This record gives sequence, C-alpha cells and structure tokens, in this order.
Amino acid sequence: MGLISNNNYNITNGQNIGMYNTLALSPMINPWNDDNSWKTVVHSVADNYWAYSRDAIENLGDRYADNQRGYASYNSLFGEVKIPGIEGLSYRINLGLNLRGFNRGQYKGTGVFSDTSTAASTGSLEKSLTTQWVVENLLTYDKYFGKHHLNLVGLYSAEQTHYDRSLVEATNIPSDHFQYWNLGQAQKSDVTVDPGKQRYEVSALNSVMGRVMYDYDNRYMLSLAIRADASSRLAEGHKWHTYPAVSAGWNIRKESFMENEDWLDNLKFRFGMGQTSNQAVEPYATLGRLGIRPYNFGVSADAPATGYYVSEVPNPELGWEYSTTYNFGLDFSFLKNRLWGSVEYYVVNTKDILMKVPLPQSAGVEYYWANVGKSRNRGMEIALNGVIFENKDGWSWEAGINFYTNKNKVVQIDSGQDQNESLSLFKGHSINSIYDYEKIGLWQEGDNYLTDFEPGGNVGMIKVKYTGDYDANGKPVRAIGSADRQIINADPNWQGGFSTRVAYKNWDLNVIGTYQNGGVLVSSLHAANGYLNMLTGRRGNVKVDYWTPENTDAKYPKPGGIQSGDNQKYGSTLGYFDATYFKVGQITLGYNFDKNADWFKKLGLGGARLYFTVQNAFVLFSPYNKETGLDPVTNSYGDDTSGAAVTTNLPYNASTMLTVGTNTPQTRNYVFGVNLSF
Repeated sequence: MGLISNNNYNITNGQNIGMYNTLALSPMINPWNDDNSWKTVVHSVADNYWAYSRDAIENLGDRYADNQRGYASYNSLFGEVKIPGIEGLSYRINLGLNLRGFNRGQYKGTGVFSDTSTAASTGSLEKSLTTQWVVENLLTYDKYFGKHHLNLVGLYSAEQTHYDRSLVEATNIPSDHFQYWNLGQAQKSDVTVDPGKQRYEVSALNSVMGRVMYDYDNRYMLSLAIRADASSRLAEGHKWHTYPAVSAGWNIRKESFMENEDWLDNLKFRFGMGQTSNQAVEPYATLGRLGIRPYNFGVSADAPATGYYVSEVPNPELGWEYSTTYNFGLDFSFLKNRLWGSVEYYVVNTKDILMKVPLPQSAGVEYYWANVGKSRNRGMEIALNGVIFENKDGWSWEAGINFYTNKNKVVQIDSGQDQNESLSLFKGHSINSIYDYEKIGLWQEGDNYLTDFEPGGNVGMIKVKYTGDYDANGKPVRAIGSADRQIINADPNWQGGFSTRVAYKNWDLNVIGTYQNGGVLVSSLHAANGYLNMLTGRRGNVKVDYWTPENTDAKYPKPGGIQSGDNQKYGSTLGYFDATYFKVGQITLGYNFDKNADWFKKLGLGGARLYFTVQNAFVLFSPYNKETGLDPVTNSYGDDTSGAAVTTNLPYNASTMLTVGTNTPQTRNYVFGVNLSF
C-alpha cells in the first residue's frame, strides 16, 4: 500500500492588466503634462484612454488590487493484496482524492483604468472550489503456464466531481482602504450577486471493464476487452455506452526463420481496434436552464417582481460521442539496438460529434448542445531514434526524430445538409475549416471590373476570389458577396519533432524542437477584431506593409479605404497566415558530479546534477515570425477576450480555434536547478 500526494499553493497579483490599450494607443500621443507629470487620461482622434505605464500602476497604492490565492492537492492512495490460496490472483484498490480552488479579490478605485475620472469604484470577491474523488477496484489474475501467459482483469470504478463558484460585486465603495475586503460597506443597491455568475455543478461517471490478455512465448499476443461507461452529464436513456477493444501482436524476431539474422534485434507487428468515447459537455446540458430578469413593477423599486425565461434549450436526446479506431503498427530495432523506431497508421471514425449549436437571435437562446454528425481521421506516425556514437574518446551522441500527418473530414451532418455554416461543418472537408473570403491580392490601378466586383470600391483595397459567372463579354454578372466565401482547411500538411543529446564525460547538452508544414495560423492581432488593424489613423496599429501609390506591391490594403464597420472590408482575411515553422523549444546544459569523489561520499549523496535550461528558446523559420517577430505557437482561443477590450470578430470556427491574440505572448524562460539523491 502507499500514498502519493502533490500539493501546491500559489499567489498571483495583477493578472487583469491586458495589452490591448497599450497596443491600441497611438505612439504620436504625448503622455506627459507640461509639468512633466504623467497624464491620467490621454486623448486620441476618436478615443480616450487611461494611460498605462509601470509607474502609473505601481503608484496607485490602495486604489488598485487584484490578488488571487490558489491551492491544490492531488492524492492517490492505493493498496494491493494477493488472494491466499489462488496463485496469481490479486485485488487492488486505487483511491484518488483531489481538491483545487482559489480566492480572488479585485478592486479599482474611482477613475482607475477608465477614461472618465469620475467612473465609480468597483470591487469583487470570487471564490471557487472543485473536489473530486475516484475509486477503482481491480481484480487481476496473472499466471504463466510454461510458454503460455494469461492475464485477466476486472474493473469497477466510480468518480464524482463537485464544483461551486460564488462572486459578489459592488460599486461606489466608500473608501479605497476597504478594497474588496468589505463590499458590504457599499450601499445595498450597489452590491450585486449576479445569478449568472454563480455556479454549482456535480457530475459523475461509473465504469465497468473486463479484459483478457494472452501471449505465447512472447511471440503471439492477443488482448480482448469490453468496457461500459455511464455519465451523469448525458440524457436519460443515453447515459450508458458499451464499447469493445481488440488488439494483437506478432513478434516476428522470435520466429525460427529469424534466428540467424544478427543485424535485426526486434521486429514486431501490432494491430488494434477499439472505441473511445467523449462526454465533454457541461453538466446539466441536457436539462436546459432558466434565467431571471426583474420586471419594472413589483412591491417597490428596490424589490421588483422577478420573471423567468429559458436561457439554455434542453436536449433529451444528447448522448455519447464515440470514436472507433483501427491502428496498425510496426516496431523495430537494428544493429544491437543502436537504431530503433516505429511506424503507425490509423483510421479513426467518430460518430455523434458533440458541439454547441448556435441558434438564430429570434430564438431568444444562444445555443444548445447536440450530437451533430460524423467525421473520419486518417494518419501516419513515424519515429526514428539512434545512437550515432557512444563513448568515443568520452563523446556520445544520440538523436531522434518523429513525423506525423493527419487528415480529417466531415462525412455526415445529421441535419442532412452538405454544409452547416453556423457550425463551420462542411461535408467532405476538414472539421477544422474556416469559412471566409479568400484574399488573392489588392486591387491596382487599371484592373478591370473593380467597380463591378466592388461597387464604390477603391484601388488598394483587398481583392478576394470571385466564384460567380461572367457574361459573353467577360464581365462579372454580379458583385462579390457572401456566395464567394471559401472553405479553407486550417490543418497542417505534416508535423513533427526532434531531439538530440551530446555528452562529453560528465557534461551533456540536450536540444528539443518541433516543426510544422502548412496549415493556417489565425492571428487575431491582424484580423478585423480588437481594432488593432484598422488602418484609419484612429489608433496605434500593428506595423504592416500597406498600399500607397508609391508602394503598390504591398501585402496590406490602403489606409482609409472602403470599410466594413470600423475595419477594412474583408479585414478578417488579413488574420490568416502560413503556419509553417521550425522551432527549438528547449535547450538544457547539465553537469553530473563524479559519484566516486571523496567529498561526494562524505556528504552521503547518491547523485548530484547541475543544469541550466532555456525554455521556448528561438524560432529558426516561420513566415509569421519573419513578418511580425511573434512566436508562431498559438497562445489563446479566438473567442478568448483576456487582455482585450473587445470581442474577436472572426468566422465561427476560427473563433474557437487556437490563435495568436492580445493576451500574454509566449515567454522565454531561463531555469537553473540542481538534482540531488541520497
């Protein structure tokens, strides 16, 4: 029996200081008063901003606070006993007890972070707690009969997760000294407990499983399993899902006809078929929800009557999303295990895809959860590792590389449509598709049919692909419109990683990197969101190569040209980049102390190692990095507004894809450490 416990406590201060205002503020604006004091608010062409700076924030004192205390405890208690009288039979219980939570208080004094000096002070106190328990009961029979090996396992497990969150907010707090500690000092009418921001959720999962594994002489291997899961998150009559799995292996190197092949150390063929399932929907998604709204009548102005409305539509048919996988694999090693690797090919068929389905505004409800269709993934993975030389005059060198590619497509939409634009699901196309116009350049002086394609348009504006017909004279029969949107596959062509280790005596150097070819990187910094690429002179914009009469070869449109809202027409197309990159992610230099040194033994050490690590080291190649200087590895979702003043304005699926956004960028970390064993 044993216990494993991991515990942590962390303090985070000032996490809501976003980059948006700093990026949006024009560098032509003077932030200093005539007496060289820092302006509280600066004025732009059409906007006013609270003037951020490190000193300005640090000098706020009690007028600003954002403090979070987080804690977590992950515990695993286990015990195993051999059943007396039956050789090979044992029982094991695993008990997991996890707890995590945080307390967060926020306070902003009068006018802080606002362009209005008299804006009311605000404070909030938020608490969250998640507890989870898991119990696994395993009965195992493991026995050898000569060259035969039999392993039987039975499992019953249960788990439950409890989550609750509370948030109290107040305005017009009478003194900065109170901050968020005593929100009750505000007037009763200024203290709010928004029901939409309070949460209580309990979800549970029950599982049973049986598995039989057999191998003969470590040459032929077979495994059969069946598992059933029940989720409380799904609808009545759809909570249970039972699925099988079978796998087989053939160790070809063990065959008699391979005995004299000394160059080959291992050759094993594997096949597997089985199902996995997904129940990742919000608890109570099948039940629907009610929201409340106060009426403009009631007992008094302070106690209005309360009305109820449907805020989430129930779905009594919501069930499991599940995937059937077929996998073929080959493991090999050569030259006394100096070269080894594997090749995998797989096909994954997914049914009853779980997604949030948007509803029209006339429905009065934003979305509901549903099983919406089927998809298929096909892919290949290749891994190769080798010892190039070992202990040659004190030098050793190992290297490894892996390569994988995955192609997926939607094979069925349950509504019977060939495409569902609101979900960005298109039959025969990748599930990671963007539905938008395709930028093919900029309109230039002398281009034919500019005003036919774009009535009221101008040279220097974005030129997008036209899919309509032409008349006998070659003239387009219509202007460019929504029918010209394209289905753009955002998936990379292939991806991979590499690692290498070079050692000389007690020193070693490890380098790990990743690479990707093709695909679409969505940069919400450059798209028609957040007003950071408006090209109207109203704000500080992302630095781009824009069109002028003297610079007609530019990538970006003419400033101040035809617009859609506040942004350039078709501005969303400016946010799509080639996602190709080659990056060194981590470099570690280490030194292992000599275990035979006298001082080492006197200290009672069993081992000691010093190391220095650079994490997120550098980008060797990336079109996005070359143009912007930014890391091509994504850092947020398109609909994540952390650090941004406004929501993104991307097509539906792009808004739920990984993007580069205005929140904290990728950081380079330097770590120095020591490992000791006694």
